[in-house]
Amino acid sequence: MRKKTWCDSAAFSPDSLDARREAPPMRVQECAAGGRITAAAADEAAMDLDELDRGIVHALQIHPRAPWTLVGEVLGVNPVTAARRWHRLQEAGLAWVTAYPQLSNTRIVVTGVVEVDTEPGVAEDVAGALAANPSVANIKLTAGGRDLVAAVQARSLDELARFSTLLFQRTPGVRATRTHVSTGVPTEGSRWRLRSLDDAQSARIEAAVPPAYEAAPAVEARGDTLDAHLLALLSMDGRMSLRDLSAATGASLTTVRRRLQSMLASRLVLRCDLARPLSGWPLSAVYFASVPGQYVEETSRVLSGVREVRSCAITAGPHNLVIDVWLRDLRDVHAFEAHLSRKLPRLTVSDRSVVLRTVKHMGRLLDHDGRCVGVVPLRYPEGPRPAVAPVT
Repeated sequence: MRKKTWCDSAAFSPDSLDARREAPPMRVQECAAGGRITAAAADEAAMDLDELDRGIVHALQIHPRAPWTLVGEVLGVNPVTAARRWHRLQEAGLAWVTAYPQLSNTRIVVTGVVEVDTEPGVAEDVAGALAANPSVANIKLTAGGRDLVAAVQARSLDELARFSTLLFQRTPGVRATRTHVSTGVPTEGSRWRLRSLDDAQSARIEAAVPPAYEAAPAVEARGDTLDAHLLALLSMDGRMSLRDLSAATGASLTTVRRRLQSMLASRLVLRCDLARPLSGWPLSAVYFASVPGQYVEETSRVLSGVREVRSCAITAGPHNLVIDVWLRDLRDVHAFEAHLSRKLPRLTVSDRSVVLRTVKHMGRLLDHDGRCVGVVPLRYPEGPRPAVAPVT
């Protein structure tokens, strides 16, 4: 029997997401490369996301650092062809592999979901200013009872309190904030699958995922300069080779290999993301909901298996669940809420906001079409901030 890997512990089976593969490919009209639209990049991106592109993305969602020899073999193409296709998607800002601290472990990172009210007409400016901070992982412009929803990552509750005070106070245009401390993340975006590969292909990719490495407790609790530097580099390119990581950090190839294995086992998550309009789920909404305390874990487990749920945070505050969902149509905002009410009668949705635009997603700066146009390297919560400049 194959040893269980870190991918096997997902809170729900990707087989429950079959409907996602039915989304037709969407045509991309232009590409933002390095924050600027170039003629060459536009030509590269003026294409349909065909089955090979989608298969590559799905393979990297299962195994973000899968070798091209394996991806090519599974998809029946030359490894050079697979690598070239991925490079084109990545350069066009349509797909990317990124890294971030393990959100489910509060010993590593404390996350605050922050609602932000701004002065009229400046929400986008405020979002742009906040996006430059490496501690702000996600920023969404929203309609409804708040102008922005941001996710802030900190080392501790004390640091989160300082961020919630100083960061937002010093940002012009912020009128008020409300912070919900996350006490658990039963599901998040790394478990989402495009569902382009068949079961046999998926199994072959899963079988190649390295087995979990048991990190020593002392190492697990510590984040040193090397950890911080590796996170910064991998948040910019999660597929950076071990040789390049070694050259960039000054550590030996053996040290980098061992440390990366340890980080992925207990402190770090890699994931492959796709520009949302290409996923077939072009709309997003955030639901603020509550359930009696004794049913929080049960409810969150059920939510983890609902295909529209992209992420779910258990929070301490007026709402004990903050649910991010992807939707196909604006009418689904209320239809999905009605579906939740039937599926989970104890759940009460107190408020909801349609996401007008995602400005930043796990350190990635996104344009109005959801394409990556830059990176603000994430900070490792248990270590010093590395000297790596933002990439645009």
